[in-house]
Amino acid sequence: MFKYGQNSPLPADRRGRFKGLDYYPVDPSLRFRVKLNRYPAPKTINIGTNTGEIRTGLRYGYFEFEVGGRTCRLQVYRLIDDPPTDGPNLFVPFRDATSGVETYAAGRYIDLRENTLGIYDLDFNRAYNPSCAYGEGFSCPVPPEENRLTVPIRAGERKFPLHG
Repeated sequence: MFKYGQNSPLPADRRGRFKGLDYYPVDPSLRFRVKLNRYPAPKTINIGTNTGEIRTGLRYGYFEFEVGGRTCRLQVYRLIDDPPTDGPNLFVPFRDATSGVETYAAGRYIDLRENTLGIYDLDFNRAYNPSCAYGEGFSCPVPPEENRLTVPIRAGERKFPLHG
């Protein structure tokens, strides 16, 4: 899709040289079975994008987990303006201590299909870069400050070398 797809996020002049995305080795310690701590009355929030647009979402709940002996919390959102799919999706945008160094500076995403149990596999090995990491012309939500982790998450997709 990146090399030949009509909707590739790569600039056209970079597609022929595309060799694949770069990922950390899979780390099972960065996969967590977590409970969604839902807010009784989710609040509507505005999430800014890299282009200055505003996306509307619900601050739906949060996940808590431990990395390197430190308790971490990530807010979970449901974007209101997402196109309809097979069911509601939960959006977990985040930045961590690798952002801007080893991973995309603006942060990475994890998407989850909402379920009725409220128990999820929060697997950072599946963290991916937004489309704006590959080229201009994309409007991507920027993780809110409340979703900045002070620990490094060395799992999932690494920084894409846009230039060079």
